[in-house]
Amino acid sequence: MLFSSLTFLFLFLPLILLLYFIIPNRTYRNIILMLSSLLFYAWGEPKYIFLMIFSILNDYLHSIFIEKNKANGKNTKAKILLISSILINLGMLLFFKYSDFLIENLNLLFSSNITLLNIALPIGISFYTFQTMSYTIDVYLGKIKAQKNILTLGTYVALFPQLIAGPIVRYSTIENELIGRKENLSNFLEGFKRFFIGLSKKVIIANQMALIADTIYSQNINNLGSNILWLAAIAYTFQIYFDFSGYSDMAIGLGKIFGFSFLENFNFPYIAKSITDFWRRWHISLSSWFRDYVYIPLGGNRVKFKRQIINIMVVWVLTGIWHGAAWNFLLWGVYYGILLIIEKYFLSKVSSKIPGIIKWMCTMLFVIIGWVLFRVEGLTNVTVAIARMFSAKPESFSKYFLENYNLIYSLWFFIPAIIFSSPILKRNIETKKENKWILLIYNFFIIIVSIISIAFLLSSSYNPFIYFRF
Repeated sequence: MLFSSLTFLFLFLPLILLLYFIIPNRTYRNIILMLSSLLFYAWGEPKYIFLMIFSILNDYLHSIFIEKNKANGKNTKAKILLISSILINLGMLLFFKYSDFLIENLNLLFSSNITLLNIALPIGISFYTFQTMSYTIDVYLGKIKAQKNILTLGTYVALFPQLIAGPIVRYSTIENELIGRKENLSNFLEGFKRFFIGLSKKVIIANQMALIADTIYSQNINNLGSNILWLAAIAYTFQIYFDFSGYSDMAIGLGKIFGFSFLENFNFPYIAKSITDFWRRWHISLSSWFRDYVYIPLGGNRVKFKRQIINIMVVWVLTGIWHGAAWNFLLWGVYYGILLIIEKYFLSKVSSKIPGIIKWMCTMLFVIIGWVLFRVEGLTNVTVAIARMFSAKPESFSKYFLENYNLIYSLWFFIPAIIFSSPILKRNIETKKENKWILLIYNFFIIIVSIISIAFLLSSSYNPFIYFRF
């Protein structure tokens, strides 16, 4: 089920809110949340609900026995249980997400003819697997206590606002709120505002950017001019930001409605003046997950230079692969690993002397190229697309848009895309919130964009969030 579907907006969410708020008991409210979350997930893929339940049971049992063994001084046994839990989680992820990719490449490498499994990817498996893994690891490290109530743990894992596409919420973030949260009218209203801001990002801006990017990239890249390919790359740059940050806004807003405080997942990444800064602002929950559970355990920057390089590359290869079973995702991860190494170890001393605008332009250039690696399917097409972008062989815009006149309307949406990818408006509103007229205009704006978003939904076709496939 999509947050941006009429079924969710006018049937599922109102019914859940009604049931949730007419029952004052916290235990029953958690039951409603868990059951509604399972229904939300099962709406599109009912058979895979058992996979998620198994994942919950796996980490529930492992964490209890890990904590028990550590309390009894049996650290070796606790470590074996931790490894067992991680292997089971990663085993499920590898099987469902990467089986056919491995088979395809084995067939190419050894000229074999192994039959593909053609397994459908369970939606959100990368997100909830990382959540359950972080929970068990934190129990082992003694950062949190093992949750003895499986209903409470199941509510945490299956919580529908962030189940499908994040943000990756750690148990420690909402541990107290699972039992002791206090819903109130202020959070309820703020949550709905945040939800509709996210909805408008997705429906009004991201979908229009998608129309441009998808139309251009569906055509023969060899026949496209450099300016058209740059247009597609910039459109996709805006599409993926407003699509994914829009989903995160909706998830954070829904969480606030139900009394949860999810951490921010985006912080205006397109104002970054370095690749390091970009990754502090983009998909923050994933970046921090790899930092805390992979980079730091490997030694981080506390080891020798060569090992630091290896640690960075391991993290970014895994980050690339996490996004999908395809060579372009692996290449995308390697690309960012190399950029971050160059920036950290070779440019750090001179970067302070470079004007901010130049640093921003260089950062955005590399980010846009990175999104081409991410978006274009097939390494050959990626190579051709980037080569033609820098070929200085433009084609007539007027001729192209006469042949693709359906894109002309979407071009106007670059204006709000540019405006709302910057924090200027948000900062002005936040500094003047005490002004009742500013607040009134802000609330009126949200009502207007909400109505426009729903109007777009009524007239548009199915368009899932990009990160649903991860």
